[in-house]
Amino acid sequence: MLNFARGRSQTRSTRSMPFAGMEYHDPKRKSNFVGKILMAAALTAVCIIMLKQSPTFGTPSQFSRHEEGVTHVLVTGGAGYIGSHAALRLLKESYRVTIVDNLSRGNIGAVKLLQELFPEPGRLQFIYADLGDAKAVNKIFSENAFDAVIHFAAVAYVGESTLDPLKYYHNITSNTLVVLEAMAAHGVNTLIYSSTCATYGEPEKMPITEETPQVPINPYGKAKKMAEDIILDFSKNSDMAVMILRYFNVIGSDPEGRLGEAPRPELREHGRISGACFDAARGIMPGLKVKGTDYNTHDGTCIRDYIDVTDLVDAHVKALQKAQPSKVGIYNVGTGKGRSVKEFVEACKKATGVDIKVDYLPRRPGDYAEVFSDPTKIRRELNWTAQHTDLEESLKTAWRWQKAHRDGYGAS
Repeated sequence: MLNFARGRSQTRSTRSMPFAGMEYHDPKRKSNFVGKILMAAALTAVCIIMLKQSPTFGTPSQFSRHEEGVTHVLVTGGAGYIGSHAALRLLKESYRVTIVDNLSRGNIGAVKLLQELFPEPGRLQFIYADLGDAKAVNKIFSENAFDAVIHFAAVAYVGESTLDPLKYYHNITSNTLVVLEAMAAHGVNTLIYSSTCATYGEPEKMPITEETPQVPINPYGKAKKMAEDIILDFSKNSDMAVMILRYFNVIGSDPEGRLGEAPRPELREHGRISGACFDAARGIMPGLKVKGTDYNTHDGTCIRDYIDVTDLVDAHVKALQKAQPSKVGIYNVGTGKGRSVKEFVEACKKATGVDIKVDYLPRRPGDYAEVFSDPTKIRRELNWTAQHTDLEESLKTAWRWQKAHRDGYGAS
């Protein structure tokens, strides 16, 4: 027989063998590769199981869902003077609060203080955003379950508005439209709008009631009135609950000394008279400049209705509690008593204990001689009355905060 078998002096090669331009890989290497894929898949599955077993997996933020018995309020401009005081009051009364602010006028230090006072989850969150950015505003509304909006955010200096009117129309009127559109799109049906007595201009008759004609004489007042008109037009075909609060000159600070007014240094010349008095008392400014001594008033200086910030915040909370679907409430928020600038300066001297130097200058563009409110309607319908009506006491409270916070809230 013929033996066709041959002995092999070499072991079979384990290299891949090319054939007709193709390469056939070793099956052992292929098996190793598949094993790695299976191992990775197994590890991924284990991770997913562990995540799902975590108590927080898949749980939405407390701010993103409605909760029975909890009212979630968006406070625009909540890092500002009035907005931060309102946020403090809401938090003390167990509201859930989201502050949205671009910090152009507000203070992050005020927000940090509120976060320290209310560190519990689901109580307070801060979102840095500009209300002029409609895309950002809609994202905020889509990610949060708001029950109501208190819209404070606005630039608010009469003198500055005459120098840069477009800023005021954009920041006040246009941004209010953005907020209102987002509310409508996301089903948020309660709006408390922070307006101003500047919408009345210079009325022929005092005191000012809610029926007094609105004839604003400066861009600040005009921009606020336009925003009011937009809100009122929208409300005619909506079930939104709307409250518009037109308030007067705000003074004072938190009675417990936690919050105060800290305007940016570059805005001092446009700021409130109380801030100017305190700057003069602290020596930051060489003296106080009173603009206008020839108005048709008893001492030639402007007469204003000064409302303590604590009372003002109380009016906003009462408006929030009384807001009704498909109803609009418009209220003046003031003491009903006018005080002249000269009287204010004398009260400030007593509150600070400093004989402040006063320079009397020509009128400031856009100012009006006399403005004070008739608070009858808000007293009757919201059961609100100003409690802090002693001008000197309100200034003393604010002065204590100023002395304790010489750098405001400190560096941002």
